[in-house]
Amino acid sequence: MNNGAGKRINGGVEEDDEEDDVNGDLDAWERTYTDERSWESLQEDESGMLRPIDNQALYHSQYRRRLRSLSSTAARIQKGLIRYLYIVIDLSKAASEMDFRPSRIAVIAKHVEAFIREFFYQNPLSQVGIVTIKDGVASCLTDLGGSPESHINALMKKLECSGDSSLQNALDLVDGYLNQIPSYGHREVLLLYSALSTCDPGDIMETIQKCRKSKIRCSVIGLAAEMFICKHLCQETGGTYSVALDESHFKELILEHAPPPPAIAEFAVANLIKMGFPQRAAEGSISICSCHKEAKVGAGYTCPRCKARACELPTECRVCGLTLVSSPHLARSYHHLFPIAPFDEVSSSRLNDPIRKQQRNCFGCQQNLLDSVNKAGLAVVCPKCKRYFCLDCDIYIHESLHNCPGCDSFRHSKAATANED
Repeated sequence: MNNGAGKRINGGVEEDDEEDDVNGDLDAWERTYTDERSWESLQEDESGMLRPIDNQALYHSQYRRRLRSLSSTAARIQKGLIRYLYIVIDLSKAASEMDFRPSRIAVIAKHVEAFIREFFYQNPLSQVGIVTIKDGVASCLTDLGGSPESHINALMKKLECSGDSSLQNALDLVDGYLNQIPSYGHREVLLLYSALSTCDPGDIMETIQKCRKSKIRCSVIGLAAEMFICKHLCQETGGTYSVALDESHFKELILEHAPPPPAIAEFAVANLIKMGFPQRAAEGSISICSCHKEAKVGAGYTCPRCKARACELPTECRVCGLTLVSSPHLARSYHHLFPIAPFDEVSSSRLNDPIRKQQRNCFGCQQNLLDSVNKAGLAVVCPKCKRYFCLDCDIYIHESLHNCPGCDSFRHSKAATANED
């Protein structure tokens, strides 16, 4: 019996090895189709034929639904533009599981890099720090700062996974750092949690209440199953809790934390903030950097109050405590205060109506809107300037440009006419 079982086990191992050898003989593009379950990307049309799913149309429809849901409450929500966010990454042995290909930690590192870049693009006045959990101990990988490259480089060097995870130790560590943040800053924590348990030295419920009193908004993205303690943490601190189903879902969930979240009503207090606009030093100048406490040659930024040197912006002067920013940072934060209203959908029948002389080309890219409608299902029109756009330009205007080209051209033409008069 035992020998037979052993043979079956060995046989199974040998069969698995043979399958691995077969996959190893395939080219990279063949392995992609083998691994990614490409048959799930097919759908049956009206005539019974199999056709590939139109992912672009699905993306457009999801974008329009998200835009409508956000716009329904955007006019009544106060958002925090100066955010102090700690990304807590679980590096316990659970993060080395391979249910996400090639592993959970590889997927986390890939999308955390994209998230950090997107975060600083949408929040130029904010700062990010990284905390890791390994062997039941939480450690600060990078301090709060405004340089995406320094965070990404430090993270890519520390991706080893081992031991258990401790949610309480991570919250205690982050609470100690965020308590030093000024009152105008919005304190946030984003936990990327892979484990199904937490090994804590004390009562984690007290730690959660301490985070709530410290006005720290905690959000969790789980890579395994739902955990009660994570859900309770998010409910108590006003954050969000979600569990990733696959890599694409994880990417969508983590990028949802890039835009500024709604400010909690009891913590939303208006403040006037002193800011300095430093001048860039000459290329050949030599000065002592207040950040690294060493002499550096090359361009830097000089604090307008105490004349200390800083390497990057935005930051806080280490000598006088003045917040140092540049004017482009303020300009890029402006669109969160006054977002563009969602464009109205236009049906193909309205564009084809011969009685109405409608605009037939996209005002942005100048392509034929009828072709765009036939492919994606609809076009859009700005409610203010009444200019028509395709869906690709609609997405670009709302997510990247943050200005309507039709409204801007109308204002410029109106100003030019006034000057001529």
